[in-house]
Amino acid sequence: MSSLPPAPPAQPLLPPEAIEIPGLAAALQQVSAQRMLASVAELASDGYAGRRVGTPGGQAAATWLAERLRELGADVQLDPFGVSSVRELYGTPVLQWSDGEATRSLEHRREFAEHLASAELPDPRSAPLADLSAADLRGHWVLAPAGQWAQACRRAEAEGAVGVLMARGTDADGWMPKMIAGPGRRAVAVIGVRTDLHRQLADALVSGEVRVRASMPLRTVSAGGVNVHGHLPLRLDGLDGLDGPDGSAGGPQVLLSAHFDGVGDDPSRRLPAAADNASGVAAVLEAARVLRAALTAPVNLSVSFLDAEEAGAWGSAHHAPSVAPTVQVINLDGAAQLQQAAAVEAGGPAHALLATLDQAARLTGVPLRAGAMASDNRRYAAAGLAAIGIGMGMPGYQTPAETSDRVEPETLVAAAHLLIATVWLLAQPPRA
Repeated sequence: MSSLPPAPPAQPLLPPEAIEIPGLAAALQQVSAQRMLASVAELASDGYAGRRVGTPGGQAAATWLAERLRELGADVQLDPFGVSSVRELYGTPVLQWSDGEATRSLEHRREFAEHLASAELPDPRSAPLADLSAADLRGHWVLAPAGQWAQACRRAEAEGAVGVLMARGTDADGWMPKMIAGPGRRAVAVIGVRTDLHRQLADALVSGEVRVRASMPLRTVSAGGVNVHGHLPLRLDGLDGLDGPDGSAGGPQVLLSAHFDGVGDDPSRRLPAAADNASGVAAVLEAARVLRAALTAPVNLSVSFLDAEEAGAWGSAHHAPSVAPTVQVINLDGAAQLQQAAAVEAGGPAHALLATLDQAARLTGVPLRAGAMASDNRRYAAAGLAAIGIGMGMPGYQTPAETSDRVEPETLVAAAHLLIATVWLLAQPPRA
């Protein structure tokens, strides 16, 4: 977990319009895809164990990011806070079924997965399987019809059933994504079974008796999160009339943010969290590096690497009330696979900021579209700040397939370009 070595800058092609903004084209040429890929690989490596809030891996990631910001000359603050109701798998769940002829053991996260409403069931329980239409569910596992899991839970709780098996789909790679925040807990175990296997269970139950043996070692814990804030006032010493009272640049106040936490490894699987959101962190870090070195117009730039987004955006909820109302926030959540366009969501008094982002997108050739971005940007907007959330894709989202080799260098460069150009435009003096 050492400092990253310097890497040669990428040489992307820029639209002609970018050349017309003084200094911008030269600054964009300084963006290094190699450096960003190295940051992603570092944060997605084994030592950080998926970077879940409150874990040694998450704390190590915060320390590493603080060191990188200090290397840029930032005034760095580590801001701790508490987090409650984090779902934690402390063992690998078990799910087996037998129909009198054979016993089948299912693979966790491929063929079944935890439902976040599940009660804790640390040790495997074996019991007959019953359909929801059965007269008596006591002492049974209950097979919930599609769309009726909540009804099945209510009957299971009332009648003393062991737990509920519900149908659950997979992503395109055949994984069931992991989450660590969700609905309130039920009084019985709830397990998601891959849709086709759920149908097989229903067919087997019609043909005869089925027994299920399952566990769900899922508990709710409290954790300690930490945000990493870096203030990077761009100094203009010697330029009369531009310095602020503290020798900093003055000008607009801009906050670039990205969450660095992931959902954390499973007990027996790695979840590297490369796209969500090591990619966004890498692009923000690179944008800050280039702006610190190249921008000479007045601006007060801050960077916040936020914890506990996956647990319910606790880091931004903790930070947002303390941010000055004049600060403009740009949050990047996912910069791994830009397809047709980057998704953009504006909140709070962000009309002018959105217009500047749109101009920056045209200057850098990054396509934008309006899209829901349910991330830390919403906490800042709810606090009354001009806030924009940007997303550029998360291949392998919250699964073991979310590896650093799937993060596209071209997307990292596009994200860094967009951030740099937006801050650059915000810092320009208004035209007469």
